[in-house]
Amino acid sequence: MRKSIGMLFLLLCLYSCREEIEIFEPEIVPVAPPDTTLNLTRFKNLLGFYLLNEGNMGSNKSTLDYYDYETGEYHRNIFGFANPTVPKELGDVGNDIKIYGNKLYAVINCSNKIEVMDKYTAKRLGQIDIPNCRYIRFHDGYAYVTSYAGPVELNPNYEQKGYVAKVDTATFQVIDRCIVGFQPDELEIVGNKIYVANSGGYMFPNYENTVSVIDIPSFTKIKRIEVARNLHRLRADRHGNLWVSSRGDYYGQPSRLYCIDLASVEAGHAPSLYMDSLDIAVSNFHLDGDSLYLYSTEWSYISMSNEINYGIVDVAKKEIVTRNFIMDGTEQNIKIPYGIMVNPLTKDIYVTDAKNYVSSGTLYCFDKDGKQKWNVRTGDIPAHFVFLGELTGEN
Repeated sequence: MRKSIGMLFLLLCLYSCREEIEIFEPEIVPVAPPDTTLNLTRFKNLLGFYLLNEGNMGSNKSTLDYYDYETGEYHRNIFGFANPTVPKELGDVGNDIKIYGNKLYAVINCSNKIEVMDKYTAKRLGQIDIPNCRYIRFHDGYAYVTSYAGPVELNPNYEQKGYVAKVDTATFQVIDRCIVGFQPDELEIVGNKIYVANSGGYMFPNYENTVSVIDIPSFTKIKRIEVARNLHRLRADRHGNLWVSSRGDYYGQPSRLYCIDLASVEAGHAPSLYMDSLDIAVSNFHLDGDSLYLYSTEWSYISMSNEINYGIVDVAKKEIVTRNFIMDGTEQNIKIPYGIMVNPLTKDIYVTDAKNYVSSGTLYCFDKDGKQKWNVRTGDIPAHFVFLGELTGEN
């Protein structure tokens, strides 16, 4: 029988708290009725999802939450409680979270590490040490992690290029590195290639503008694709396209969404033939089928304000479907949207609110028609989601 996260919490109540180290108290909050429809699919059950809260930089307040579809309960602050002997708990700035096999990987940026946990219980299995690590993906038994490599430092003449680390998931050891551009952020794996969005985010106003392409078998950089300034997000669709977001320069060059035809890139075509752009700002997105759900919190140093939108793009047609998928007016309650995910079965839309970046955030759940179903308090700066699913019949 599979391990129960709820049961783990009850058992750990018998443990004494670690001394002289703050523990973020766990809480279990009922927020919705159990969702039995998620157990009807032939292919997998969605048991719940994890939400990684970043915590403000320098505060050592990254935390991990879990939502349980079977009970409709939201579990706050589970890592410290599941791992009472781990110093400083999860660490400083949670930047990404993924599941591979039976392991849960949390990328903790400013703590220069990846916490590896059991995916059912969040109990710590080990640690991968990578400086200024950012995002993680997996392929054939290896983890690939982007690293800024150098220190957190705003410097237009920053000299340290970033890299992608290749990690053996059996030993948690970095076995190779491939140098890419400056301050690489998200990465995507398509076939035998890794695509890396280089931001140059520390080098204002001299941002990067390329996607690096790594050949996996040789683990060497083979190409640079020029796109736009200050790249961030990457996602491949099922039509052979790579969707890339640019944050712009926060002045005259706005944030935009770009679509790259990978076959045309391989054929050596000019950018005018392999790349399209859509006039929509993007901070974060989630691809569900042919629908790219996104939000933008576009800051301007000219107006000294954010412009916020919630959009959907049809990736098959390369068209903007809507610039606001929230249909009941409750988007007015969200101060700073910061994370987004869509349930592939129910089409519920999850959006997080970072509020003022230093206090508890909020997770909102909207149904497929854009009407709010529920909301719940989270940790500080709720940001990164991953579903916990298992094959039907798995024990």
